Amino acid sequence: MALVARLWRFLHLGRGTVPGPRLLMGAPGSRGRCGLGRLPGFEVVSQAAVVHATAKVEEILEQADYLYESGDTEKLYQLLTSYKESEDAELLWRLARASRDIAQLSRTSEEEKKRLVYEALEYAKRALEKNESSFAAHKWYAICISDVGDYEGFKVKIANAYIIKEHFEKAIELNPKDATSIHLMGIWCYTFAEMPWYQRKIAKMLFATPPSSTYEEALSYFHRAEQGPTFGVISSRWPFLMAQIWVDPNFYSKNLLLLGKTYLKIQNKKLAAFWLLKARDYPAHTEEDKQIQTEAAQLLTSFSVKN
Repeated sequence: MALVARLWRFLHLGRGTVPGPRLLMGAPGSRGRCGLGRLPGFEVVSQAAVVHATAKVEEILEQADYLYESGDTEKLYQLLTSYKESEDAELLWRLARASRDIAQLSRTSEEEKKRLVYEALEYAKRALEKNESSFAAHKWYAICISDVGDYEGFKVKIANAYIIKEHFEKAIELNPKDATSIHLMGIWCYTFAEMPWYQRKIAKMLFATPPSSTYEEALSYFHRAEQGPTFGVISSRWPFLMAQIWVDPNFYSKNLLLLGKTYLKIQNKKLAAFWLLKARDYPAHTEEDKQIQTEAAQLLTSFSVKN
């Protein structure tokens, strides 16, 4: 039931950033003057230092994004940990992502993985503290809380689910075009829609109103992350789907697979087949894509045989 088990590999999902100043120092006129007062020429020096600091952060972020796109996980982590004391939110959420990326490597020991998971959460938390208007900071904070839940037990995991949902929703509010935040919100809904009855019963004993969702809600998010209309109103509760503006077509093979699997859950085999075929035929760029192709093909075979 762990939400993190359903987040799969979406480390490439936090690419966008929120425009804004990236400063490692205080602005002119702040306490960053170090008690020098208004010495002649100090304001000019201070402003020049801020510009230089901003340019340096931009340079680091550019290099980090290049390494990320190149898939050079370890070099990226080494680069960003050199600046782990930074006060820049854009750098910090990237460091959270890089820490998590290293944790997910198959050669990472269980002990090291746990350390990195908690480290990633700390970086994400600091990123959010530095800039609450960063959608990526909200997204990675939610992701990292979910990861930590694997080490905290069922009660904490359920309690954290409320926080995770809140930050995914905030990420979507801040950037409605970020397909991956929308996709992750869909996973949250799917996870609680399929929660086994015994876990639901335990959750109800622990919380008066435990987290809950429906497959229809999950579908609404998975569709929002794609481009193009749905094939009819999913239910009377979600008529807005017909007029929704979608975000990013075929951005992620897992989203296609989950559309197919969710339609299977509500017994709509025609639409399930449509999306599973798209997932099966999705170009395999990664090992995960290959796994998705296999799962989609197996699901297509299983319910076509029954027919």
